Amino acid sequence: MKVLSSRPLKWTSHADLAIRKTPTVGREEYLDHMTFRRRSAPMFTEIFGPLIGLKEEWEEQGATPAELDFSAFRYRCESRAVVPVRTGRIGDPPDAILEETDEHRIWRDGIGRTMKLCKGAATLALPLDYPVRNMDDWRRLKPRYTFTEERLAGDWEAAARQARAEDRVVCVTIPGGFDEPRELMGEEGLCLAYYEQPELVHDLLDTIAETAVRVLERVTAKVPVDALMVHEDLAGKSGPLAGPDQIREFIAPYYRRVWNLLRDRGARLFDVDSDGNVNPILDDLIEAGVNCLHPMEPAAGMDIVAVRSKYGTRLAFYGGLDKHVLRRSKDEIRAELERKIPPMVASGGCVLALDHRIPNGTPLEHYRYYIVTAWEIMDREWRAQGC
Repeated sequence: MKVLSSRPLKWTSHADLAIRKTPTVGREEYLDHMTFRRRSAPMFTEIFGPLIGLKEEWEEQGATPAELDFSAFRYRCESRAVVPVRTGRIGDPPDAILEETDEHRIWRDGIGRTMKLCKGAATLALPLDYPVRNMDDWRRLKPRYTFTEERLAGDWEAAARQARAEDRVVCVTIPGGFDEPRELMGEEGLCLAYYEQPELVHDLLDTIAETAVRVLERVTAKVPVDALMVHEDLAGKSGPLAGPDQIREFIAPYYRRVWNLLRDRGARLFDVDSDGNVNPILDDLIEAGVNCLHPMEPAAGMDIVAVRSKYGTRLAFYGGLDKHVLRRSKDEIRAELERKIPPMVASGGCVLALDHRIPNGTPLEHYRYYIVTAWEIMDREWRAQGC
């Protein structure tokens, strides 16, 4: 990614780029809104915040400290808390640095991958190789995915009860049905394994499912859970890397096993995080229990107006506003908002937001205009609904 500011970078990590929001939407209101149980005033947020380099650009353009941490901007959103139990891989040894320069860092991570981070251009490292090529490789790592009491260490019950007392949405997470095998095998390795080593993929997902269920059975026996959250990122601009057949054979059984438990014990949202164009597999994801999706990238063909028209109340989402339009004209920003906000205010089940991080080259003045104009339209449409 190109950094447009000529000044030295001051904000270089995910923690540096974190933004400040003041949640004002309570737990029940959010859940009812996202499950179409009642009409609620429009919700609007920033999901991820800026890309590396944008804060430096905005500082040069006269941003206030409150604008740089985003507390100056008006949002209306919920507060979430994740129950601190471990459903994924555990027991990784520490990373080992292999090489570090002014431009990059290379290290061996806990599962044996060689990782490379380009400094000043990214906050996420890229794997250069992967540890699982066959069943023997998987068996060496499998113990890190099986159930132990260590997964429930700590006072997670008190933390969950405190979150609920604070009117926060209580969430649990599980490894992605695509993302976790991809972390172990790489995208190419996993996609080939669907055809050449299906027993490997099945065993991997069966193991993860068994552990997740055992952990979450214990959790939900003690505290109510509102939402299941899964990170996948299983698609690109041209479509998903796992097609309908792979969703149905490999991923859906895993999803159903976990979601059936949580749904039967009161959970209301099953939220999948995937960039890219997931239109070809939406039917299968919904059939597997998914009822919420983000971030709904327009550049990848995810049009929230079209998705809402097709799926109605079967699918909620957040995101959906084109981040790239902020680098264009104010007229184009308004056109994007005027096309998408009115039907979303009318139908509910959506938290409007940019579809990913705010790109470099976004003028501060355009972001200010975006916030003000979005609220102008949301307030207008909410009043038009007689509210």
